[in-house]
Amino acid sequence: MSVTTSGLTPVRAGVLDYQAAWDEQRRLHEAVVAGEQGDTVLLLEHPSVYTAGKRTEPWDRPMDGTPVIDVDRGGKITWHGPGQLVGYPIVKLPDPVDVVAYVRRTEQLLIDVCAEFGLTAGRVEGRSGVWVPEDDRGPARKVAAIGIRVARGVTLHGFSINCDCDLTYYDRIVPCGIRDAGTTSLTAELGHPVTVADVLPVVERHLPTLVQV
Repeated sequence: MSVTTSGLTPVRAGVLDYQAAWDEQRRLHEAVVAGEQGDTVLLLEHPSVYTAGKRTEPWDRPMDGTPVIDVDRGGKITWHGPGQLVGYPIVKLPDPVDVVAYVRRTEQLLIDVCAEFGLTAGRVEGRSGVWVPEDDRGPARKVAAIGIRVARGVTLHGFSINCDCDLTYYDRIVPCGIRDAGTTSLTAELGHPVTVADVLPVVERHLPTLVQV
């Protein structure tokens, strides 16, 4: 299912194996680079998988033999799986390319989505992603992750937001290489179920944030 939103076409891809999603990203990337297709955002869930970005260290990886897929995005290791909404924007950035500005727009999209559900989240200096601030429940906790790559002026990879996923998957790794902070979900923070189906249309509505400059 796809519907055009402010020059972006979101595609609801359902549950898609990581490799299949990566193949589709690369296909779309070639088409967008060539001008054969407009900006497109894949929105999906993955079966449970760990992916390791270019800065992943050996000690970041799970010690229990869990498979890890090495990918060419920035950042370190993270988990994707059921109950987490993943977005892969394949978007042509304005010239001159400003990757930091694009990351900030992606963060803002996720902050705005959290706010719609009544969760106050924001940025942490020196750390990517979107965080619930430190409070009486514990230190700052990441609710959404960002890892991108830009090739030939067009983005790959993207973001994930934890809706109602099993957070114990993060216990096997050092998520994104950060040892002194936790990982959370909308459901865990708000105290009631917030599903991918709930979050999907809200993310779609905020996608124009990615291309506002």
